[in-house]
Amino acid sequence: MVVRNFTCRYPNNKEPQNVTQPSEFHLLQLSEDPDLQPIIFGLFLSRYLVTVLGNLLIILAVSSDSHLHTPFFLSNLSSTDTCFISTMVPKMIFVDIQTHSRVISYVGCQTQMSLFIIFGCMDDMLLTVMAYGCFVAICHPLHYSVILNPCLCVSLVLMSFLVSLLNSLLHNLIVLQFPHFKDVEIANFFCDPSQLLNISCSDAFTNNIVMCFVVTISGLLPISGISFSYYKIISSILRIPSLGGKYKTFSTCGSHLAVVCLFYGTGFGVYLGSAVSTSPRKGAVASVMYTVVTPMLNPFIYRLRNKDVRSTLRKLHSSSLVSGPVVSILEYSS
Repeated sequence: MVVRNFTCRYPNNKEPQNVTQPSEFHLLQLSEDPDLQPIIFGLFLSRYLVTVLGNLLIILAVSSDSHLHTPFFLSNLSSTDTCFISTMVPKMIFVDIQTHSRVISYVGCQTQMSLFIIFGCMDDMLLTVMAYGCFVAICHPLHYSVILNPCLCVSLVLMSFLVSLLNSLLHNLIVLQFPHFKDVEIANFFCDPSQLLNISCSDAFTNNIVMCFVVTISGLLPISGISFSYYKIISSILRIPSLGGKYKTFSTCGSHLAVVCLFYGTGFGVYLGSAVSTSPRKGAVASVMYTVVTPMLNPFIYRLRNKDVRSTLRKLHSSSLVSGPVVSILEYSS
């Protein structure tokens, strides 16, 4: 490993600190026990395969039935989940565990961090767009196809991608301004942007500015949009006189609401837990929830909560086009 020594000087007159310009970083292993490595490999590999195949089936189900609720957004969400988990898990199970190495190059770390931000933020944006789709479907059902026309759907997805890309580029520009680092150890099993920012040669004020920007783009704006959409949805549902009508209407967005709660619940839970925990390994294990478990559960949620997706999967399972264990798992999981 090529390491060059530098002195980190802060603009607020703090004492200089010796830092390095590394060519590689060391990631944190989930467990140091060699006997647990095959078990970790099997668990992550099985969950990765279920996630990829499950999301591919959702994409296939949506593309085979144009009448599914917000099909274009749902297929893009499944694609984004697949890309999101693929930025971290394949390297971990096929490189880190197999070679017993925790090393990742500087360029590889920056690439993984960029993709993590892009697809993570893309998930946020798509969930917000899908909340808007639920709002239109419930509050303006007669004008649904007119409002959410193909041109608008493509524009919303493209805008989501551009916002995610901008978020990643700005974050990278800030980090690349400080190419020297106080340490080469990253306290997670992947290049977590927050961890990389903490060990960069930047002052606390710059870190806070970057984190506030990322939280605003990736959290505050999407949550505000989702909350406003569901405020309108609930207001519309409360005006329905019958209890059965309220339940039937609300079930239209049940799968989306479940995914939103899972996505933000696990994300906030992990970061709040990491803030009060003094063990980096516990934080890394907890981060598995939103990086691996959440993308894996999304296909199951849409299978259980969305009758249209469930019906289409039955048709796919009974046809000669698609059959296999993953279809059976998604089909008979309820």
